[in-house]
Amino acid sequence: MLFNSLKFLIFFPSVVVIYFIVPYRFRWLLLLGASYYFYMSWKPEYIVLIIISTLIDYFLSLKMGKITEKRKRKKYLILSIISNLGILFVFKYFNFFNNSLRMVFQQFNLYYGIPNFKLLLPVGISFYTFQTLSYTIDVYKGNREPEKHFGIFALYVSFFPQLVAGPIERSERLLPQFYENHKFNYERVMNGLTMMGWGFLKKIVIADRLAIIVNKIYNNPTEYNGFSLIVATVFFAFQIFCDFSGYSDIAIGSAKVMGIELIENFKRPYFSKSISEFWRRWHISLSTWFRDYLYIPLGGNRVSVPRYYFNIFFTFLVSGLWHGANWTFIVWGALHGFYLIMGKMTFKIRRRIVKILKLEKVPFIHKSIQIIITFGLVCFAWIFFRANSIEEAFYIVQNIFVDVFFLNLNETKQNLIHIGVDKFDFLLSILLILILEGIHVITRKQSTVVSNLEKRPIWIRWLIYYAIIFAIIVLGVYEVEEKSQFIYFQF
Repeated sequence: MLFNSLKFLIFFPSVVVIYFIVPYRFRWLLLLGASYYFYMSWKPEYIVLIIISTLIDYFLSLKMGKITEKRKRKKYLILSIISNLGILFVFKYFNFFNNSLRMVFQQFNLYYGIPNFKLLLPVGISFYTFQTLSYTIDVYKGNREPEKHFGIFALYVSFFPQLVAGPIERSERLLPQFYENHKFNYERVMNGLTMMGWGFLKKIVIADRLAIIVNKIYNNPTEYNGFSLIVATVFFAFQIFCDFSGYSDIAIGSAKVMGIELIENFKRPYFSKSISEFWRRWHISLSTWFRDYLYIPLGGNRVSVPRYYFNIFFTFLVSGLWHGANWTFIVWGALHGFYLIMGKMTFKIRRRIVKILKLEKVPFIHKSIQIIITFGLVCFAWIFFRANSIEEAFYIVQNIFVDVFFLNLNETKQNLIHIGVDKFDFLLSILLILILEGIHVITRKQSTVVSNLEKRPIWIRWLIYYAIIFAIIVLGVYEVEEKSQFIYFQF
């Protein structure tokens, strides 16, 4: 079930109404049933995977909770990790590694007869796998007591707003909220609905509009020149932001309506002044997960310099693989690891250049240069993230600047015609991006757009409510359900 579907527009209000009617001690049962129904609307059979993962981690965590010695708890943690990652490997990565091995064997003219599995990738498997893993690791470390209530724990694994694309929640934050009696609060409900509306606007009005151009070019990159490739790459940067942050906003808003707070997942990432800052602002729940459960256990920065660089690079390599079973994602992750390492290595040189040019005396120009460079590096990496194959990604890299600096107005018009969009749609896409980033500038001192709106007079708030609804209805791009799925559903 997609958030941007008629089914959800019926499903969600129904759940909310019943949620506030039933006694709070039974609400976990309602939410668990709704969450399972929500997930089963894609492929009913795959609910079995969530239940298996839930059962494994519930009982193994109870076992660990009964053992005081950390060393003796380790075998249960290993069993949990193998079970969860094993399921993830079979459904998401087996065919990728199998095909890679087949290619190696073919290079040496060796027979390789292991067939691929004919399995569909379960929606959201990477997200709920990481959520359950963080729970069992925390129980193993003694950071929390195991959850005794099986139903509450099952709800933690499958809570429908953030089940299929995050944010990836920690147990110490989410589990206690399922025990609280969340009464109906008009202001909180309105803030939640506003957050959902903002998310729908970003997804339906901006992301899905940009997707028309991006998909046309990236699905046939060899047919386009540098100008078109640059347009598609920059548009994809904003498409994936609006698509994924839009999903996060809808998830956070829908949970807020019921009184449950989810972690903020994005903080104006394209205003970052460095790659490290970008990862403090982009997909925060995932980047902090890798920091806490992979990077720090590897030694973090409390090791020798070579090992420190290895920890950074390896963490981002795994992050790339987490996003998808394709070499394009691995290269994307490797690029960000390389960016961070080079940033560390050149820090003193860059600081010296700033002093020589006296850029510290003109902070606005200095920050603008940093933002532009960071955005350029991020966009370059997005080429590999979006490309359908590693070969197409390298073609785009080789041709993205061909004839760019010699375009005139007539050539630009011809390029737009070749892309397949009229001038109005192209300019509207740019205008929407500028409005989006303008709103981010205006609300930069607040954690979210909605928290900024809370301080406005009521007439301004309602004016904005109607403006959001109007924009969604009039400017929204409505496609068949398969084409309007959120990008991160494939992960």
